[in-house]
Amino acid sequence: MSPTVSPTVSTVEQVTATRVSTPLHTPFVTALRRTTTTEAVVVRVTDSDGVTGWGEAPQVWQVTGESLAGAEACVTGPLRAAVVGRDADDLAASCRAVGRTVAANYGAKAAVDVALHDLVARRRGVSLPVLLGSTTLRVPTDVTLSAGDAATLATTATKRVGEGFGTLKMKVGTDAATDASRVRAVRDAVGDEVGIRLDANQGWTAREAVRVIGLLEDDGLGVELVEQPVAAADLDGLAWVTARVGTPVMADESVYGLRDLVEVIRRRAADLVNVKLAKCGGLGPARALLELARAHQMGTVVGSMMESHIGVGAAASLVAAAGTTAVADLDAAWWAEESPYVGGLSYDGPVVVLPDTPGLGIEGLA
Repeated sequence: MSPTVSPTVSTVEQVTATRVSTPLHTPFVTALRRTTTTEAVVVRVTDSDGVTGWGEAPQVWQVTGESLAGAEACVTGPLRAAVVGRDADDLAASCRAVGRTVAANYGAKAAVDVALHDLVARRRGVSLPVLLGSTTLRVPTDVTLSAGDAATLATTATKRVGEGFGTLKMKVGTDAATDASRVRAVRDAVGDEVGIRLDANQGWTAREAVRVIGLLEDDGLGVELVEQPVAAADLDGLAWVTARVGTPVMADESVYGLRDLVEVIRRRAADLVNVKLAKCGGLGPARALLELARAHQMGTVVGSMMESHIGVGAAASLVAAAGTTAVADLDAAWWAEESPYVGGLSYDGPVVVLPDTPGLGIEGLA
């Protein structure tokens, strides 16, 4: 039950959810899925002074298993009940309530968590990065190359480098027999100065991963890291790969919360972790993951789950404040044909530019 507050204190009054579909300018293809849109539940938390904070829960069936219907029901049911009536400025207590009210449902919890942070930032008249402790509004990002044939990948990679991107994230794992040749094609096309990282999205077996990564190392292709080479639940396989290759291995789908990361660290199953708000439940849990990783000398990246400008803006705000050891993976909103919102972040080539306005700078749906 929400605590009783003084009538002079502004309280959380409304929590609403709206489904938003955003067309992409280019199909997004991985070992797990192909999509031409992003689908999300956009959450608005409004206080008794009429100030509104925004959050977002993406639908990614193949990773989180959360649906739009499920996220909407969670947000407008138990999560709304957990925060309505609370002091609008008591961010820590409200976020704790969100975290403990339901099991799993991390995307829905992240959406309300971010909306509460955005609300408090707006009430204080500061940007979300500043609320989190940042002095910068610019966050560099990589850009993803969708899975495809070697010639198409080489052409796309050249185009992205021409647009200013210095780190390319290649989606592999669709065909272990030809993955190495596709990476060679991209390296030949862009030269040695461009960073190339790979994301197999669980697409390889452990033996396939070691074989493919070994080929890339033997050819000196300079791969920065390989993300989630094996199935999320196969921590033994992940550790087996990490122990047998020189290229850093990053856990993504294997890590949702602190318990997952503790187990990865205990098994020495990965060298880095990709922290995503929709996997862990919000900004507070994400920061805790980053701090735990750093305490164990583990590399860090903050990524996104193909959210739009709200989710990416929140993740970029976290990076601006907390930092990562490797370039962030925050190009998701870049794929949008156009922003579904008025206000919010923009891209300056390979840089996410956060608005110097209160909160996330979102003023409404376009």
